[in-house]
Amino acid sequence: MRTTGSREVYRNPWIRVREDEVELADGSTGVYGVVEKAHFALVIAAERDGFWLVEQYRHPVARRTWEFPQGTWSTGAGGTPEQLARAELAEETGLRAASLRHLGHLDLAPGQSTQEFDVWLATGLTPGPTAREVTEAGMETAFVTEAELRAMVRDGRFTDAPSLAGYGLLLLDRT
Repeated sequence: MRTTGSREVYRNPWIRVREDEVELADGSTGVYGVVEKAHFALVIAAERDGFWLVEQYRHPVARRTWEFPQGTWSTGAGGTPEQLARAELAEETGLRAASLRHLGHLDLAPGQSTQEFDVWLATGLTPGPTAREVTEAGMETAFVTEAELRAMVRDGRFTDAPSLAGYGLLLLDRT
């Protein structure tokens, strides 16, 4: 496949949408809509046979969702993937990790987006103050045992795909 043209359709500080014209191997043409978003970090904060989760309102699905802490750099900020993971964990939960171990790197939705993410396991946790962004003002934090997390997955209360993929990496890491 070869890109023959591209145009920006939409942009704001967090997202860019472009439309690419492509030529396929057989000579036919088509159009791809591509969502460009910054890469993010997802942190599985683990202790005492359980995990720290956050719950927040997610506008696109018009409801609150439980997930592992995750996010990207604010506009103008930057650093390594590990620094981002540490920053997101502290910002959203107030927790600081003595140890942060990389579990994997994943594509969020490669059929439509350029966004990727790193999954980290945080242990040796100590509490501290949060530093949530304005959009995270209603965020809640809760500790759940692993058995509770599995029940939340089974009954549809834990549906965030990146969090579930991260949990899958953790399960593979244990074997």
